[in-house]
This record gives sequence, C-alpha cells and structure tokens, in this order.
Amino acid sequence: MTDTLSFLSIQIDHIFQENERTRTLIFNNSLTDAQPGQYLMAWLPQVGEKPFSIAGNDPLKLTVVAVGPVSQALCQLQIGDRVWVRGPLGNGFKPSGNRHLLVGGGYGAAPLFYLAQEILSKQEDVQVCLGARTKKDLLLASAFEDAGILTRLTTDDGSAGEKGLVSVAVLDAINDFSPNTIYACGPIPMLIALAQICREKSINYQLSWEALIRCGMGLCGSCELDPEVCQQAGVPQGWLTCKDGPVFHKIYKP
Repeated sequence: MTDTLSFLSIQIDHIFQENERTRTLIFNNSLTDAQPGQYLMAWLPQVGEKPFSIAGNDPLKLTVVAVGPVSQALCQLQIGDRVWVRGPLGNGFKPSGNRHLLVGGGYGAAPLFYLAQEILSKQEDVQVCLGARTKKDLLLASAFEDAGILTRLTTDDGSAGEKGLVSVAVLDAINDFSPNTIYACGPIPMLIALAQICREKSINYQLSWEALIRCGMGLCGSCELDPEVCQQAGVPQGWLTCKDGPVFHKIYKP
C-alpha cells in the first residue's frame, strides 16, 4: 500500500491544456489502490503543498487550475519536471447500481471523468451534467462526449448548452434516465441543491466536498462542514472533509 505520510517524487510525461487556466499533468507513475474521488497532496520545493483530486491513475493525472501560488507554479512546469505527491488520501466514490448520473460544477468536473471511465469499464450506463459560468469555463466536456457519454451542458450566460444552473439539467436527466445514484463535485450551493433534489426523489447520492480540504491530515479543522450546510446536505455534524470524505454517501435505496 502507498505510504500516505511520505512524498513520492514523480515526473511529468505529458501536459494537456484543458482551457485558458487549466492544465492536466500526466505523470510517469501511478498510485497504489487509488480510487475516483480520492485526493493527494502535491508539493513543490520553496513553493508549498496543496490538495488535488486524482483525475486518473493509469498513469496518474492531475487537472490543475491556476488560482493560487502552488497551482500557478504547477501550471508553469514543463515535461520532465518533477512533483512530489502524498496519497491517495480520503474516501472516494463507490459506484452503486447500474445507472449513474455524474454532475460537475465548474472545476468540480476534474475527478468525474476518472469515475466515468471506471463505470464504462463495467459496461454500465452513465450520463453527465456539467455546469459553469461561461463556455470557456467548462471542463472536460469534449472528453465525456468523445467517450460516448450523453453530456448535458449548462452555463450561467447561455454561451454553451442550456442557460441556467446545472440543477435544471439534473432534473431533466432524472426524468429521462432514472439514475440509481447521483455523483457530484462542485461548489457548495450546487451540492446542497443536489442533496435536496435527491432527498425529495429518494435517489442515492455521493457528494465530493474536496474544495474545502487544506492540510489533508485532519489537524487544521478548516474543512469541517458548517453546521447549517450539514443540515441542508444531510451530512453528520462534525464531518471532516479530509478524513471522513471528501465524498459523502447517502443511501435511500439499497
């Protein structure tokens, strides 16, 4: 098993530009026992460390948005450069049923294609709903479509897909597809809305709260969900994203 307390040095083999601010780094190694929805800590000397969801593991992939010092430094790396990683960490998605609906909000789409690949390998049905502010902010839409997955798009400004929130596309997908389980990663308001939809319709859900993770060790407490959010999303009080999650599972129908 991977030693989650020590860092592994890995080398970048390929780089793919996803959009204006986002790159997928493809490495020369894989992590032992990694699952979709888990995360790792990535460290660069003299820069710092930051948690990232695992975007693939055959080989290891990280999809990085340049929004802070560590992610900006990662996006400036070139093929052959090294990154130090610790993981896999946390509890990921666990596919349940045989009809799966994946929902990504903004850059929360990053870990979902990894999950989709696992589902497709089992020859089960999967559809995807992706939402973002604008067309240029959509992530991995072409990857899902190229994999033959029915992909519903929404944008706040209507520049791609249907204008409005991704929850509208989710309701359409529920009516057309009748998923057994909904899996989602994205901003907190989106996750709360999906939890409420699933509660009303008694649909099992698995929600990733990865955006809240900081230290990855359960020490800083900054990833503990707010009590009001816990109540709205059906999550137990005191739930720590980095240790108990990042994915929370709610089962209505076994």
